[in-house]
Amino acid sequence: MLLFFTLQLFLYFPEDKSEYIPAAFTMLLFGVAAVVTMKFIIRISKKEAQAAKQLEEKLKDSNRE
Repeated sequence: MLLFFTLQLFLYFPEDKSEYIPAAFTMLLFGVAAVVTMKFIIRISKKEAQAAKQLEEKLKDSNRE
């Protein structure tokens, strides 16, 4: 019961719904930044995987000789 009451203290639903606009804008901004960052990480990861594959092939070729 105490936990429920404690969590209820942090809930705030404003009467004026225009107060949601800055929160929605901030959430959208961080969401877009997260997607861009993830795509950047995936692109870098693919480049590193390709470089590792080329290095592996080079090492296999040098071991055959």
